[in-house]
Amino acid sequence: MLTRAPYDALCRGFRWQIPARLNMAAQVCDDWAERDPDRVAIVDLTGPRRETTYGALRGMADALALHLADLGVQRGDRVGVLRSQDAWCAAAHVAIWKLGAVSIPLFKLFQTDALRTRLADAGARIVVTDADGVALLGQVPDVAALVPEKAALPEGRMAPAATGPEEAAVLIYTSGTTGSPKGALHGHRMLLGHLPGVEISHDFLGQPGDCLWTPADWAWIGGLFDVLMPGLALGVPVVAARLPKFTPDTCARVLREGGVRNVFLPPTALRMLKAADCALPGLRSVASGGEPLGPEMLDWGRRAFGLTINEFYGQTECNMVASACGALFEPRPGAIGRPVPGFEIGVIDGQGHAVAGEGDIAIRRGAASMMLGYWGRPDATAEKFRGDWMLTGDRGVLEDGYLRFVGREDDVITSAGYRIGPAEIEDCLLTHPAVATVGVIGKPCALRTEIVKAYVVVKPGVAATEGLAADLQAHVKARLAMHCYPREVAFLESLPMTVTGKVIRRALKARAAGEAGS
Repeated sequence: MLTRAPYDALCRGFRWQIPARLNMAAQVCDDWAERDPDRVAIVDLTGPRRETTYGALRGMADALALHLADLGVQRGDRVGVLRSQDAWCAAAHVAIWKLGAVSIPLFKLFQTDALRTRLADAGARIVVTDADGVALLGQVPDVAALVPEKAALPEGRMAPAATGPEEAAVLIYTSGTTGSPKGALHGHRMLLGHLPGVEISHDFLGQPGDCLWTPADWAWIGGLFDVLMPGLALGVPVVAARLPKFTPDTCARVLREGGVRNVFLPPTALRMLKAADCALPGLRSVASGGEPLGPEMLDWGRRAFGLTINEFYGQTECNMVASACGALFEPRPGAIGRPVPGFEIGVIDGQGHAVAGEGDIAIRRGAASMMLGYWGRPDATAEKFRGDWMLTGDRGVLEDGYLRFVGREDDVITSAGYRIGPAEIEDCLLTHPAVATVGVIGKPCALRTEIVKAYVVVKPGVAATEGLAADLQAHVKARLAMHCYPREVAFLESLPMTVTGKVIRRALKARAAGEAGS
C-alpha cells in the first residue's frame, strides 16, 4: 500500500516492486486466507445478503481449479468467465490463475455472435458461467459451459502455480474504432500496476471501515481491476449487486445495505444521480473514470456527497495511469488529474517528442499495468507504440503536471480550421437545466470539413422543441466559444453507451454521416 506523503514525494520515492514469482491468485485470495481466513471478502446483495470470507473464497477457487485440471486445463490455456457480480465470478478467475491459465472476462449481455468471436479468437474451449449463460454458450461451437454450483467439485487444496510477472493471466477484449475486437493480454503484474491508482483515486483506499462497490460489470476492466481485484488484494470488502437497471433508488439501497464507503460510479451513473438531485451522504470516497466530468459535475458532487469526486484515466491496454486525489491535491477544473506514482505520461508529436500544447497522450514503457500485447496481433501491437511510448489514441494537454483530456484522436472535430474537443462542449451543455445527457460529434460538411452536432437527451417533463435547440446553441455560445457551438441539435430518447458509461461517439458519427448523405 502507498504511504501517506505529499504527491511529489510519493512520485519521487516510488519504484515498482515486482517479484520474480508472482501469481494474482495469491494476492487476492490465498495470502489473506492464510493470514485472516474469517475476514469478509465479498458481500453479495443480489438476493438475501451473503458474506463470503477469504477462507471460503479459497475453498471455492481450489475446488474449481481441481475440477478444471481434471477437465484438462493446463498452464497457458484460455478459459472464459461469463458471470455477473457474485462470489463465483471472483472464484473463477482465482481458480484459473492458480492453474497458470488465462482468464477471459465476458459480459453477460453479450449475445451469441459476440461470444463466438471472442472465444474463437482466444481458442478457449471452457467457459465458467451460470444457468443463464448455458443456453447462449450452447450455440457456440466447441465450447463447454461449466456451472460450478451444479458441478460435482472435488475437495482439496490447489496451490497457485509458480508464475512470473510477465506470464499471461488475463485476456480482455476491447473494441476499437474499426475491425473486430482485439484481446489485450496482461501478465500477473497487472494487479500490482493497478493498485497505486486505485488507492489514490479513493483517497488512500484501505482505511478502517472501507467497503467498495461499483455498478460497472466485473466483465470489464473498470469493474474487475478498478474495484474487485484491488479491493480483494487490499483486504477491503467488495459488494456484489447485480442490478437489472441502475437507478438512483437502487444505488442508494446498495450503498445503505452494503455499508459502502467507497464507490466507483461511471459518468452516466453520476449524471443520472445529478438529474434526480440525489444526495448520498456517508461515503468516504467517490471515483469516476471513462470521460471527463467537468467542473459543473464536480461542484454538484461536493454538494451531493460532501466530498470531491476523484477522476481517473486509463484504458484496457494500460489502466489507472492518472488520477485526481482530494487527499493529496486540489482538483484543477477541466483536468482529469495528475500521473499516478509509477507512471510517466507524455503528450507527444508524431515523432515521439514532447510538445508544449495539444498532442497524443502516451504512456512510457515499463508501467506495471501495461499489456503484454494484443493476442495474436503483433502488427496491431507494434502500431500501438511509438518508440518507448504506448499511444492511448487520445489527445490531451499537460499543464503544470495536470492532464487535460481533449478527445479521442478520431473524435476531435475539425471545423473551419479549428480543432474542437467534444468533451468540453458536452460539459457545457450538461450545465443547461433541460439536459440529462449529451453526445457531441463532428458531422461531415463540404464547406467546413465538419460541423459540431449535439445529440441531446432531455430531462423528464422537458419538451424537445426548436426553441430549446436554439437555447442550447446560445448556451454554448455564451459560455464556451462562438466557434464551438453546435450548428445542429438533435433530440434522442437515449444515447448509445458502453457499459462503463462512455458515449459511443462512433455510433453517433455513423448516424450523422447517414444524415449528411441522405
